Amino acid sequence: MRIAKNEIPTRIDVPGAVARQQTEFGDATGYATMGGEYFTLGKGTDIAPLLQGLDGDLCQAPHWGYLEQGDITVTYSDQTQETIRAGDLFYWPPGHTVRVEEDSEVILFSPQHEHGQVIEHMRAKLAG
Repeated sequence: MRIAKNEIPTRIDVPGAVARQQTEFGDATGYATMGGEYFTLGKGTDIAPLLQGLDGDLCQAPHWGYLEQGDITVTYSDQTQETIRAGDLFYWPPGHTVRVEEDSEVILFSPQHEHGQVIEHMRAKLAG
């Protein structure tokens, strides 16, 4: 299945960040239906405040992806960090948050149900 970036439905569109999510985008054993997502994130974006109230105040969905441009620092539940750089493929296990070091374009493949709940939680936080 192929879909162009601009055809992926926009789920969050705020200054400095646009989150696009294509649902029904595959399957991963143990996680059911997958979503294909394209995020545009501005330098300085930190999603930690939007995750408050979730288990451990962290995203509990795993992600597989590719960073097209930029640098993103991921902090895991054990407080270890790693920086993902443009051109990297990656896997982020459940229990993480991200901070954007440079304007970034990232492609994610995530379990639709689990990450959908996280996105809805973030949208509610943004709405106040």
